[in-house]
Amino acid sequence: MRITGKRHDIRIDYRVGFDDQGRIRGVEFDHALRCGMSYDLSKAVAERAVMHADNAYAIANMTITSTMCKTNTPSNTAFRGFGGPQGMMGIERVLDHIAHDLGLDPFEVRQANFYPDHDSGDHRTTPYGQVVKDGIIQDLTKRLAESSRYHDRRQEIAAWNRDHDHFSRGIALTPVKFGISFNKTMLNQAGALVHVYTDGSVMLNHGGTEMGQGLFTKVKQITASVFGLTADRIRTTPTHTGKVPNTSATAASSGTDLNGMAAHIAATTIKDRMAEHLASLYQQPVETVIFADNHVTIGNDRLSFAEAANLCWQGRVSLSSTGYYATPDIHWDPIKGKGEPFYYFAYGAAVTEVMVDLLTGESRLLAVDILHDAGLSINPAIDLGQIEGGYIQGMGWLTMEELVYGQDGRLLTHAPSTYKIPACSDRPLQTAINLYPSGGNLSATIMRSKAVGEPPLMLGMSAFFALSDALVQRGKPNKSPYPDLDAPATAERLYMTAKHMREK
Repeated sequence: MRITGKRHDIRIDYRVGFDDQGRIRGVEFDHALRCGMSYDLSKAVAERAVMHADNAYAIANMTITSTMCKTNTPSNTAFRGFGGPQGMMGIERVLDHIAHDLGLDPFEVRQANFYPDHDSGDHRTTPYGQVVKDGIIQDLTKRLAESSRYHDRRQEIAAWNRDHDHFSRGIALTPVKFGISFNKTMLNQAGALVHVYTDGSVMLNHGGTEMGQGLFTKVKQITASVFGLTADRIRTTPTHTGKVPNTSATAASSGTDLNGMAAHIAATTIKDRMAEHLASLYQQPVETVIFADNHVTIGNDRLSFAEAANLCWQGRVSLSSTGYYATPDIHWDPIKGKGEPFYYFAYGAAVTEVMVDLLTGESRLLAVDILHDAGLSINPAIDLGQIEGGYIQGMGWLTMEELVYGQDGRLLTHAPSTYKIPACSDRPLQTAINLYPSGGNLSATIMRSKAVGEPPLMLGMSAFFALSDALVQRGKPNKSPYPDLDAPATAERLYMTAKHMREK
């Protein structure tokens, strides 16, 4: 823990102009990143933080300046979100601040600034020049506000707080719009190798790394679906550059997008060869060859997949193929800071309700409601697990995981005794997580699914702003200062911020 890099902490300063409805007319951000003693991946992290400074909001006039700061601390590096979460926190803080100054519901201010949904025909452009063609954030957040009873609960919380002196409850609904693809265009490529054996089994190898996120399971499902097989017929072998060379990192939430598509291409190549041979053998049109239920049907004849594979082998048909996929339609000019670096955007939103003990600063998550967009989910169980885990990880980052360095640059919070991470007891008392009912990704991704690795982490922002709201609820409308709560919102920070607001 002392020597390895952490997520870059960023100081964000801002200036913003807005109208009486809370619509932002112009905003300036200054990012200062603690890079540590070397560059490492700081430039790419800073770049993605800049790209996500707009989050889900269409802001016509935005300037973002990023400064990479060399410090006497260990070199910081990439972590889930790769700068995106830090960039998003800046604009969410701005909108929360605007709502406080105007005495409005923060969610209403957010709604006033959202990108339009794609079906409106009003396609806005990000500060870096990419047209947002797949927006759904307005519909998604509207559905979530209704299903979570956000507006009713906000009134109930205000009434509850009037009857309690030393505890305060708060609630927040925050959105996520996260770009999917590597910043560096050349990394958006993947390969796969598929063999079909005469016993009907299939060997699969691809360039993705399984780290518990379910990648191998998803790519196995994709391959099985091509051949009409159950997943138990597919054997995935360990990732190895001796089989699939020149692999990109399994990162940027693109593991399934890239490797799943490469595997699909390889499997489809073999399937097409088999279909053509079997159709010729049985003197039937190729269109009549159907792969399903571990069998192959050719006209009125039905073979097991193993029998079909054997016939193709006897007919000297190659039952092995590589597959290669490169993400289309993306480009980026790092010098100009312009282009279309993302193939599509993933969306989500969370409503979090919290309680704060004003005498100690201790806090508790009471409930979370999440609606997240996974396109046409390949595996809903995996995706729901990723969403729940991402939210908890994001909540931990913003509410308790504090890095403290000494004057000599040494990390002082270097063990579980001094660095707190979420435990089972920190989970919300009530949890409702659902997938957005989508017709599928508008971009031609594998099975029209969407990435679900990094985007859910930023759902944890709702926990942070719910804590801020709990402090706001204790103030006097239009009189008490804005909390100015910094992340992580530890018990100490919550207590000192509440104390400062009372003294003001």
